[in-house]
This record gives sequence, structure tokens and C-alpha cells, in this order.
Amino acid sequence: MSQDVHTRPAEAAPRESLDGLDGGPSVSGSDVLNRLWRFFISMRTGLWLILALGLLSLAGTLLAQAPPGMSADPAAYTAWVASIHSKYGGWTPVLDKLGMFAVFTSVWFKGITVLLTTSVLACSVNRAPRLWKLAFHPRTRMGETFFTHAPLRASVLVPADPETVVDYVRDVLKSHRFRTITDPDDHGLNLYADRFRWGPFGTVMAHLSFVIILVGFFLSATTGFKDTNFTAPVGQRVEVGHGTGFSIEAKSFNDVYYPDGSPKDYASDLTLYKDGVVVKSQMVRVNHPMKSGGVSFYQSFFGVAAGMKVTDATGKTLYAQAVPLAFTSDDGTHSIGQFAMKDKGLSVYVIGAASGKPDPNIKAGQMQLEIHQNGKDTPIATQVVDQGKPTTIAGVTYTFERTRQFTGLIVAHDPGANFVWVGSALLVIGLFLVFFFPHRRIWVRVRKTSSGSEILCASTMKRDVAFKPQFNQLVTDIQLAGTPSSTIQKVGQNDA
Repeated sequence: MSQDVHTRPAEAAPRESLDGLDGGPSVSGSDVLNRLWRFFISMRTGLWLILALGLLSLAGTLLAQAPPGMSADPAAYTAWVASIHSKYGGWTPVLDKLGMFAVFTSVWFKGITVLLTTSVLACSVNRAPRLWKLAFHPRTRMGETFFTHAPLRASVLVPADPETVVDYVRDVLKSHRFRTITDPDDHGLNLYADRFRWGPFGTVMAHLSFVIILVGFFLSATTGFKDTNFTAPVGQRVEVGHGTGFSIEAKSFNDVYYPDGSPKDYASDLTLYKDGVVVKSQMVRVNHPMKSGGVSFYQSFFGVAAGMKVTDATGKTLYAQAVPLAFTSDDGTHSIGQFAMKDKGLSVYVIGAASGKPDPNIKAGQMQLEIHQNGKDTPIATQVVDQGKPTTIAGVTYTFERTRQFTGLIVAHDPGANFVWVGSALLVIGLFLVFFFPHRRIWVRVRKTSSGSEILCASTMKRDVAFKPQFNQLVTDIQLAGTPSSTIQKVGQNDA
């Protein structure tokens, strides 16, 4: 990034106000655009924006973040914020108001990302023309002071005429793979040579790669999703949601274990539907996801589901699905699932004993139901029900039919992933060009002397310490290409 200072021409004296209404300062449109341009190409602006983005990312890492998609359900989000109130105390509503529980989709994160992207693009646009000029229209002649004060410089005397010297100096430079350009305005006695002229474009590539990566993150944050707790009971079709039109059905689930009881392999036979039509069927394992339409389905976990049927007093079915017991109580002794019946304003928790954690109150073939109304914390009823035996609670009949397996998946749509990969590759290439192919430039001047010619060589080292040995070798080769009597009068660092 760079910072330019432009000097504006002196403004004309303001005309005298006739009635006092048209006086005072005015700002032209070009002046506003100029100020904006200088703001975005400023290195200070870029550093502050990077710092702000880093602090927001740190906040998003340290603070609890709302599960993906929860912000679309105000009631669920409010309940989630209430559940973390004990952790953050009085700061909870403040952090919520600032969007700190959804940092990566907040207006702050998006706004800073847009500003930083604009700044990086402006710096690239500002820098590219200069690099292009340096590569294709370089300055081929330097003043006398440059040859006496350059960081790397040398003076060689040879007993040959200037025209002959220029020819073999050019040959030596070309043998070291330098491009040479002769200055036509000084009888061909000034040479410019460079190597790796494309190297500096690595900085532009690195800047643009940063923009591409930011665009990838922005797309993922705004249009992507990642559901880490998606559950699909075996034999039941479940809507994926998120506007995908997908639904998924687990045909079967298989798990294999080592002799010590640790899981060896578990896999789900999945069928994917799009608007009710079969799209794909695949056996999904941990490292072998199913992908379709930009959405990926990864095998993640598994467990037991409770098949529930709920009817009202008239026999109308209110609910008939398997409820995955995907959550564990704080003490680890119970597996918990939950389903809602919005028409009745009821929320039902299904509780079973966790594997290996027997509960004398919930025996094999039983489930405990905890029924809440309108999201209230205190249940209106708590009762243990037996498998296959309908139980009427508050006018609603609940039947625990049987247990079945469920598979747990990570469902993700990451539209920015390809941008991030491409941007990362360009960043590596750009940094490789900058650090391993630095633009090396040499200016040569040949002057006639009484005994032959003097060859002046100079270069701006500019943090390229590795170029010094190559420069000295070039001077030595130029000397050897002359005559055996040539002598090096001065080679060294700037001592002015």
C-alpha cells in the first residue's frame, strides 16, 4: 500500500458576497473524490482496517456464537441468548445489541470487509501503472551523482574504445540473463539492464489474492451455512432447509467397533431428494461426504431416536416422527430430544437413560416426557411412558412406539470455498515472486578516457542483500571481458 500527497493549485480569490447568503467555504466533487482516493490508498487506512477485522475475528472466536440459521427464528434466538446470560451477566444484552453473538454475519464485519477490499483494490490500481512503466518503459539514464553514491557501484578502466566496450558489456549482462536497453540519446554509451522485471507484480498479485479471499469469506458468511447438528432418523425423510429444497432420508446406518469398544467405522446409506425427486444416493462415511448442488453432507455422529405418535382427543394425529435424542444432560446421565406442536403451543422433551448410565426411574422400554407450554421454563407435566402404551396428558395422547437409530450429519454450503482456495494459491505465487524473483536493475555508463574507456556500474540494492555477490561477479566478468591490463578501481557499499 502507498500514500501519495498531491499539491493542489492555489485557489482563486473568492468573489465578494452580494447578500451574505452565497459566501463561506465550498467543497467540489473532485476534491471529495480526491480525499476519498487518498484515504483508501493510505497504508494507515489499510493497517487500521486489518486491525479492526482482526479484533472482530478475535471476538468471534472468544465469545459464544449463535448456531447457524438461528437468527431466522427470533424465539429460538431469544431463548439461546437467555441460556448464556449466566456466562456473560449484565454484558449479555450489550453484546447482543452490538451483534457480538453473530460476529461473522454482523454489519460491522461486513462493512469492514467491504472497506478493506476497497482499500486493497485502490492500492493495487494505484501501484500497477508504476510497475508497468518500470517493466516496459524504465528510466535508462541516471545522473553522475547516482554513480558515485549508489548502494552498489564500481568503476573499471579498460584500454578499448567506448563503442567496443558497450558491445561486450551488453554481452556479459546477457550472459547473466539480464535484459539490456541502450539509451539512444547519448550515442549508445548508457546501458540499462534488469532481470525478473515481473517480480514486483507479485505484490499486486498478493493484494488481489487478499481481495479474492475476502470475497470468499464474505460469500460464505452471507450466503453459506453450516449445520453441525443435523439429525436424520433411519427410515424418515427430513427437510434440509436453508432454502435448498433438499430433503434427506437415511435408508440404513451401520457401525463397526474395534475389540476395545472404540468405533472403527460408521456409515449412513443416504438418499437425497430435491423438491421430492431423488437426486443422489450414496454411502456416506466420515471422510467420504456426499455432495450435490454445492451442499455437502458429512458423517459426524449417531445415536438413538424415540419414535413418537401424538393424537388429540378426536384421534387426529398431531405428531408422528422419530425424535433424535441428540443432546446429553449436564451430568451425562440422560439423552434428550425435543419436538414442538405449534398448533397446541406445546414443546415436548423426550428423555431417556444415556448408554451405560442406567436410571431406576427410566427403565428399559420407557421414556420420560417433559411437556412445556408457550416456552415456559416450568413444565406443565412430567411423566414416564411405556413403549407401546398410549398415555393421555392434559387432553393429548402420547405413544412411545419404539427406538430406532439416527445418523448425525454436518450439512454445509460454502460458496466462498473456491474463492479462498484460488486466493490462497495466488497469494503463495505472489509472495514467491516477491521474495525469490526480486527486480534487479543495473545502470552502466561508458566514458572515453585518454588510455581507453571507463565503465561505471551502479545499482540500487533496496533490501536485496543477495544481489551484492552477483553484482561483484558481473563487474569481475566485465573486467575479464576487457583486456588483461584492466583494473578495478572501486567496488563497494555506499560510504557517502
